[in-house]
This record gives sequence, C-alpha cells and structure tokens, in this order.
Amino acid sequence: MRLGFAAAALAALLLAPAAGQAGGCPDEHKLTKPRAIEDAPDVATLREILAVVPLRGWRGTGDMLLRTRRLIVLPGGIVPTHEHDDRPSIVTVIVGEITEHSAYCAVPILHRTSETTPEFGPGHRHWWENRGSTPVILISSDVVPNDMMDDPHM
Repeated sequence: MRLGFAAAALAALLLAPAAGQAGGCPDEHKLTKPRAIEDAPDVATLREILAVVPLRGWRGTGDMLLRTRRLIVLPGGIVPTHEHDDRPSIVTVIVGEITEHSAYCAVPILHRTSETTPEFGPGHRHWWENRGSTPVILISSDVVPNDMMDDPHM
C-alpha cells in the first residue's frame, strides 16, 4: 500500500507542470529595438514590502536595497509603466493571470500562475494589467535606490 502511494506521488510530481520562465513574447512579435508604449497609471494595485536587504558596501552597489514585495493587482488594476534599464527585478505570478505590455514586444504577453519573469536591460519599459475578474498576486524582488523604496513606478 505504501509503495503504491509513493509511486503514485512520484509520478504526479514528475508529470506536474513545473514552475518556470513566464510566457514570453512570441518570436514573430519580438522587437530588436524598444517601441514607444503608453504611460499607464497606477490603478488598484496594493503593495506590501516583505523583506529588505541593504546592499551598501557590497561590491560597489552604493546605497541600494534588495527588496521583496507582494503585489495584489485587483480586477482592472494596473502596475504603472516603469523601466528596468538599470534596475534588475524578478517577478513570479503566485495566483492568477496578468497581461504585460512591453516595449520589446509588439503584442501583449500573458503571464500565468507559477511563471517567473526576469526584468532588466536597456530600454526595458513595460506595464502590467489585470484583465480578469479575480485579484492577481505577484511576488517581486528588485534592486532599488533607498530614496525610491515606496515609488509605485519602481
């Protein structure tokens, strides 16, 4: 009995979809140069700082902070247009589906539960919107200047 349960659990684990890189821009819609995108406002997005690590003195990073937040994007909510030229970030979708509008993609990009997306590089400008009927929960870790800790565009 125990062996059968263990085998079934192992099979379920091996066959389950793994968390991974987010749905990206389809190859035929990737842009080699960033396009202009609209300045979307900050709408119905709740932010909670979960942890902060000061990076001062670490490998010449200056007065920067490594910040992890939980963002709850309510139905119709928008994470405003922001840039990642010099500010690395990693976002994981914990619950729901959210649409990204990126300067490097000619079409909107859908991100689903358990997907992770890195954000960094010249011209990386984008905004996100919840087109669904339920809240979306994101976990975001990024590097920010100390004086920009609470800026919704960061």
